[in-house]
Amino acid sequence: MASLPAPADPPDAVTKPSFWRPAIFSRPFFEDRSKAFWRLQAVGWGGYVLLRSVSTFSIANTLSGQAFVTILLQAIVGYCVTVLLSTLYAYYRRLPRLREILFTVLTLGVATFLMATINALALSLFTPGDGFSGIVAAPGVTLKSIVSQLFLTFTVLAGWSALYFGINFYLIVEEQNDQLERLGTQASSAQLAMLRYQLNPHFLFNTLNSISTLVLLKETERANAMLSRLADFLRFTLVYEPTAHVTVAQEVQTLKLYLEIEKMRFENRLRPAFEIDPRAERARLPSLLLQPLVENAIKYAVSPSEEGAEIAVSARLVGERVRITVSDSGPGLIENKLGPSLSTGVGLANIRDRLVQAYGPDHRFDSRSTPGGGFVVEIEIPYQLDDPNREAA
Repeated sequence: MASLPAPADPPDAVTKPSFWRPAIFSRPFFEDRSKAFWRLQAVGWGGYVLLRSVSTFSIANTLSGQAFVTILLQAIVGYCVTVLLSTLYAYYRRLPRLREILFTVLTLGVATFLMATINALALSLFTPGDGFSGIVAAPGVTLKSIVSQLFLTFTVLAGWSALYFGINFYLIVEEQNDQLERLGTQASSAQLAMLRYQLNPHFLFNTLNSISTLVLLKETERANAMLSRLADFLRFTLVYEPTAHVTVAQEVQTLKLYLEIEKMRFENRLRPAFEIDPRAERARLPSLLLQPLVENAIKYAVSPSEEGAEIAVSARLVGERVRITVSDSGPGLIENKLGPSLSTGVGLANIRDRLVQAYGPDHRFDSRSTPGGGFVVEIEIPYQLDDPNREAA
C-alpha cells in the first residue's frame, strides 16, 4: 500500500558500500519513482484484498463471491483514495512544516470519512448471510454503519500515510548522503589537484633558472638540449590528470626524464640508480608523487657537495603492499638542517597530504637520516592495479 510521489528523475546513483538490504529499499528499485509508486500500490492493495479475504473466511468459515466482490470494491476505492492522497501530500511537502502537518491531518480525516462512507455503502448492498457473519449492515447507509467503518478505514489510511512519509524521508536522506559523497569527492579531487599544481611552478622555476644561466654563459647547445628535455618532461606529465594515478613504471619513466634534465646541470655529480621489482611495476600511485623527493635529494645532497651524491629509487612488493624508497648518500638531516618542506614550501608535507587524500590512514610515510650519512624516505601503500580516481575524473 505504501507509495510515494512521482517527482523528477533522481540524480545518478552513487556506488554504496555493499551490504544486504531488502530489495524494496535498494536504490535501483527507486531509480524510476513513478514506476516504484505504482508497484507499491499494486502490491499493497493486493495484500489488503488477500488479508481481508483470509480474515473474512476465518471468521465466517466461508467466503462468497459477493463478499469477495465487496472486499475488492473497497480495495479499489482505497487505491483511488490513496492515489489522490499522494498528489495532495506531494503538494503539502512544499509548504511550511506547521501548515504541512495541519493540512495532512485534515486531509487524512476527510479521506477516512469519505472511504468509510463508500465502504458502508458497499456493505449495505449485501445481507448478513452473504459471508459477513458478525458484521451487521442495515439496508442503506446510516451514521451507525459509517462509524462502524471508521476505525478500520483510519487504520489503513494512517498506515499508508506513515509508510508514504517514511519512504520519502528515507529517499531524502539517501539523496543527501549522495550529495555529501559527491561534494566530498569533488573537494578531495580539488585538493589533490591543488597539491599537484604546486609542484609544476617549483620545478619550472629551478629548470628555467638553470636554462637562463646556461644562456648567460653562452652555452646555447646545452640550453637548447635542456629546453628540449623539459618539453618532453612536461608533455609526459600533462598526459595525466592532476588527480590521476599512474603505474610505478610510468612514474619511474617520469623520474628518468626529470633526471636527464638535472644531469645537464650536475653531470657526474648526480648518480641516479633504480631498482624496480617487475611485480611492482603495475601498481598504481598518485602521479608525480616521487619527483619532489628526488628534487629534495638533489637540492640537499647533490648540490652542496663537490663530489655529488647517489640517489637511489627502489620499489618492491611486501605482501599485499608496495614499498617505495628514495634515498641519497648526502650528509643527511642534521648537517643540512633539512626541514619538513622545500624552500618554496612544497615537499614532504605536500607528499604526506597527497597520500592522506589518496589512501586515508592506509599508508605509511617515514623519513630519516641514516647513521652513515644520507637521507631516506620510505612510502608504503596498498597494491592497487586500478585507478581509484578514474570514474571521478
